[in-house]
Amino acid sequence: MPVATPIARLHGGDLADAGANPVEIVDRVRELGWQGVVGNTDEMLFLPESLEKFESQSSAPSPLWTAIRRMAAVTRTMLGEDRIAWLQRLPSVQIQGPVALVHGSPESLWRALAPEASDAELESVYGALGLPIVIYAHIHRPYIRTLPSSKIGERLVAYTGSVSLSYDSDCRASYLLLDGHSPTIRRVKDDVGKELKALSSGGLPHADWIARSLSTGSPQMPQQIPRVPHGRQGTGTDLSSKRRRTGFCGCRRARCIVTLNRFRSMCDR
Repeated sequence: MPVATPIARLHGGDLADAGANPVEIVDRVRELGWQGVVGNTDEMLFLPESLEKFESQSSAPSPLWTAIRRMAAVTRTMLGEDRIAWLQRLPSVQIQGPVALVHGSPESLWRALAPEASDAELESVYGALGLPIVIYAHIHRPYIRTLPSSKIGERLVAYTGSVSLSYDSDCRASYLLLDGHSPTIRRVKDDVGKELKALSSGGLPHADWIARSLSTGSPQMPQQIPRVPHGRQGTGTDLSSKRRRTGFCGCRRARCIVTLNRFRSMCDR
């Protein structure tokens, strides 16, 4: 893959949960020295009560949360105290010049607006960061929008997509290339078969659930739990609502890689 010298390489969090190789992923990101932000599935590894709090505000069926808890417990054990402590030290906001990066929203790691949100809704949430470019993660569906802003004229808001577990029916890995103020979503063919094989032999609870999401490029539910239609997720703006307005994301490795100034990068396998 062609490489140019970057200004920065940023990750959007959710580095380790629900995947076959959490140790290798965290160690690789630390080795590379990539800056980034903490994600909600990172938080539930070092702060399990954050999952309980979100569950209490969600209408999703309780067996879903049981499955997530089981996977998190295994991942927590695999990572060990030092890696968990490193995840805990990740900031909730990353600022690089005119760019702000968050995982979900400025107020929450667990909730984010969807691509269908209106300009006014996006501006009301991400305008609080006060910068002309806002990048966020969490929703697994890449998009780029330019919003009118009464404060700065216009604001660029984008979601980069996911290095894994895409929810837009495209199984390829997705990342954002930001050259100055010009963003581009890049898609790269992913070796889904390799990951499916690793999941099948890795001992992760509910690996079949993650495998179905990987192979279809769409959100699935654990077996025996009714699937929530994807169109119902992430369409609201009330970030404190008890309705399931934003999808819970359980990524298996570093996702939402933001690349600045003509740099192309992906997590090494």
